[in-house]
Amino acid sequence: MSAVWLVPVDGSPAAVHAVEHVIRHAVEDAVRPQIHLVNVQAPLPADVTRFIDDGVVQDYHREAGDAALRIARARLEAAGLVYSSHVLVGETAPSIAEYARKHACTLIVMGARGLGALAGVLLGSVTVRVIHLTDLPVMVVK
Repeated sequence: MSAVWLVPVDGSPAAVHAVEHVIRHAVEDAVRPQIHLVNVQAPLPADVTRFIDDGVVQDYHREAGDAALRIARARLEAAGLVYSSHVLVGETAPSIAEYARKHACTLIVMGARGLGALAGVLLGSVTVRVIHLTDLPVMVVK
């Protein structure tokens, strides 16, 4: 069975640290894991999107997601690791858990806390919710 690692990235220092942890372990393994980077963008409120073209909204989410993924992509490329990256739109924790399920991930690697309002808390609220929403192992990197 091949290893498929999901690494949610929000652009925070904790997420970059998780990516660096993945790089250290992936480079050491004889069989390199498949690495999936994801960024989850919160949907814009309906009272905003009804006045904006769907293409503009999609471009906004893609650009914001690409910006959040930029450092992680650069680090993986510099390490010579192959990866895929995806920008999702939805509620963060359920989107991560669902992506992991649909793509047969074997491990989720996350930073201990991200850019959310509770960034000062020891373990971020998204991380806690992902742990509760999935049966997969979740490695929390601090």
